[in-house]
Amino acid sequence: MKDLDDIPAAMRQIGEKARAAAADLAFASPQRKHAALIGAAAQVWECRDAIIKANAEDMTYGVNKGLTPAMLDRLKLDEDRIAGIVDGLRAVAEQKDPVGAVMAEWDMPSGLHIKRVRTPLGVVGVIYESRPNVTADAGALCLKSGNAVILRGGSESFHSSRAIHDCLVTGLKQANLPEAAIQLVPTRDRAAVSEMLTMTDHIDVIVPRGGKGLVGLVQREARVPVFAHLEGICHIYVGATADPAMAVEIVLNAKTRRTGICGAMECLLIDWRFYTQHGTILTDALAAAGVEVRGDRELAKHDGVVPARPDDYGREFLDMICAAKLVDGVDEAIAHIRTYGSNHTDAIVTEDAQAAAHFFERLDSAILMHNASTQFADGGEFGMGGEIGIATGKMHARGPVGAEQLTSFKYLVTGNGTLRP
Repeated sequence: MKDLDDIPAAMRQIGEKARAAAADLAFASPQRKHAALIGAAAQVWECRDAIIKANAEDMTYGVNKGLTPAMLDRLKLDEDRIAGIVDGLRAVAEQKDPVGAVMAEWDMPSGLHIKRVRTPLGVVGVIYESRPNVTADAGALCLKSGNAVILRGGSESFHSSRAIHDCLVTGLKQANLPEAAIQLVPTRDRAAVSEMLTMTDHIDVIVPRGGKGLVGLVQREARVPVFAHLEGICHIYVGATADPAMAVEIVLNAKTRRTGICGAMECLLIDWRFYTQHGTILTDALAAAGVEVRGDRELAKHDGVVPARPDDYGREFLDMICAAKLVDGVDEAIAHIRTYGSNHTDAIVTEDAQAAAHFFERLDSAILMHNASTQFADGGEFGMGGEIGIATGKMHARGPVGAEQLTSFKYLVTGNGTLRP
């Protein structure tokens, strides 16, 4: 794009190209989309040194901007993480193409035959922060589902996202698909975000992926429908009958594997009966791993736990920090999660199947887990190849948003000179 001085005009141009590309993608063959993704994966691996070099520029920018270690970890790319991007592209490529899939079909007494089939949404706008791998995930999933996509990555990941996007475009060219099927907004200027939120003629849905500030901005200002990806205020409730060794391993993994992702545990709820029987093994393990545990009055009596402030509950730390609280049974845990959770991912650790069923029944988070780490809240781990985000709303898409969730449907009705009396 030659001129970004006029951002509204520039974004309008991007939108027009996306709308035209979406019309072509709606009937692109599964084979061509597969070829584009496989080609993009090969190009990412071939260009890994250039991507890592671009990422080094972003890391320097992030350090100068004062990003926390956890946020820098979200931003960082190395050869292993690029291999993960390549694997993700290939996994999406090998998935069954959702477009045209028959969801249901039936015959009517009138003689009509009716089919409900999956169809692309059209143009998806994705606004995200920090994590450059979202460029590949979002581009791949939108392409697989027959949608054009406009990507607006975070200012921190500007160079990394551009390098990855170049590889996606190479895949599109090789498969003879329109280059405008996957576009990256080429500016850090936040005015481009404001434009995207009001482009009702060009964008069919916005997917925000980032912190509370970004998602709140999108929900307040968007005129385009939104798949909300809210904060990951993930809880783990360790029930009275939890296996202590299992509980320690799950809690440690959920908090420390990667602290900067939305599936990281932010609040630990410990049943009083578990605490009475096993003491502080959970908070001790977290403290030994370097986690700052902010606990209630009882837990703060022990070494390794500092007193929690009221605003520590319901907070997404995205760091080596977590809140902790003792609760009297599963219903008190549920009440706490209803008050402070974000409807993202919550887990129960227990050997009591009835308590687990009660937890699953009474909570309405997008993802609920039993005896598993919340770090599994990920489209790739759900067999989707990747995800654009975890939708925490209740309309259309919920939980990991993969290719299938990026489709709508239409009805195909066939008659034989059928008339309505």
